[in-house]
Amino acid sequence: MEEQENCMRVTRLAARKRAAADDAMSSQQNKNNNKKKRVVLGEIQNLVSSQNVGTTQKKLGGVENERKEKGKGIVFNSNNNKETESVKEEEVINVDPIPGIDVDAKRDDPQMCAAYVSDIYQYLHTMEMEAKRRPLSDYLETVQKDVTANMRGVLIDWLVEVAEEYKLLSDTLYLTVSYIDRYLSMNVIHRQRLQLLGVSSMLIASKYEEISPPHVEDFCYITDNTYAREDIVKMEAEVLKCLRFEMGNPTVKTFLRKFTRIAQEDSEKSDLQLEFLGYYLAELSLLDYGCVKFLPSVVAASVIFLSRLTLRPKQHPWNSALQRHSGYKPSDLEECVCILHDLQSSRRGISLVAVREKYNQHKFKCVSALSSPSEIPETFFKDVNDE
Repeated sequence: MEEQENCMRVTRLAARKRAAADDAMSSQQNKNNNKKKRVVLGEIQNLVSSQNVGTTQKKLGGVENERKEKGKGIVFNSNNNKETESVKEEEVINVDPIPGIDVDAKRDDPQMCAAYVSDIYQYLHTMEMEAKRRPLSDYLETVQKDVTANMRGVLIDWLVEVAEEYKLLSDTLYLTVSYIDRYLSMNVIHRQRLQLLGVSSMLIASKYEEISPPHVEDFCYITDNTYAREDIVKMEAEVLKCLRFEMGNPTVKTFLRKFTRIAQEDSEKSDLQLEFLGYYLAELSLLDYGCVKFLPSVVAASVIFLSRLTLRPKQHPWNSALQRHSGYKPSDLEECVCILHDLQSSRRGISLVAVREKYNQHKFKCVSALSSPSEIPETFFKDVNDE
């Protein structure tokens, strides 16, 4: 009996030692993981104008736009130079699961819902046009008094980095921007609260899309504790009330998945470069206030148009299959394509570099380094059936 008790004591002691060692290791890992990049946007001001791009550098909110370097932190200074972390090439790419599957396999896959996919997208197209899911196309002019297009661009550019830092899905980013635009269409906000709106919207989108969303404290930290936990929770409630808890929403990414597959039907295998280029141009569209007026499906179709033009500049970027499945003729896309073309050519949003740097990595085949023709031929915007 005594031997059994001694044996149990030894076993319990060994178990306690193992548990203590595990706790110590877990604590150290948590400390390493918690060394996140932080930034204070403060009073977001207009950073650039078309006349003084590259010459005048203004401060955000009258204060140096710097992140305190802590752990792996990125330092932001007033001229937008950044020290970025290297990305391991073997890192898993969190993208649409379609890449690498040939077209016939996609067609035979029951999860692709081939039998009723057209009904699904017809429903999504109807949903995207509902007024309650659409921001006002001119809310900065008619509703806001202290927020400008440049301020909105600076905020979203920073949110792209936050999404990268916390390894969030791109769907989360698109929903975040949708919530921001819808909130700003109905509520006047001061520039000092714009970053608060951004992180609160991303918190909601993360809860909706992610399996393991970041915590409120993570969003407090990423803003260098500019906002308390209570501030974010309160703003979260305000945004949800404004959305009437209608959080699901078709985004550019929703339609881009379909249009990308259609664009690849004349290929034997998926074209990763086309897909990554589409993701890149679609995320650039989030930065530009001029794209708010377009339906997500219009932006997605325009992205495919410009992607195909970039990769095959001598071929017509549109065809009858894309026109039939998207419902858009080239003439319907001209205005949106031209805005995207200006963004790709850095004629717009030149100071907003987060998306460009993100897609200049090898894991995305450096698609942001690709360029399209300086001018798009007018003939490409003629309807396909006219030729």
